[in-house]
Amino acid sequence: MANLKEELRALVSEVSEIDNIPDGASFKDLGIDSMMGVEIVAAVERKYQIKISDNELAQFETLDKAYDLVSKKVDGGLSASA
Repeated sequence: MANLKEELRALVSEVSEIDNIPDGASFKDLGIDSMMGVEIVAAVERKYQIKISDNELAQFETLDKAYDLVSKKVDGGLSASA
């Protein structure tokens, strides 16, 4: 799981086309709009075979918060791959 945050950073960077995604920076402040946010969540769900609810989607505000949510789901045995 040590590389999970870097994998998430790469996914966010790929979808948003932003090269440097700081851990605590607000996705909104980086120019990541709601449509990109949905694309990021869809990519995360596919990659880790997890489901992120609409309520949880609101937690995807920063890389740190996304990492916290995804790591709990993956570590909690809700994912068959990582």
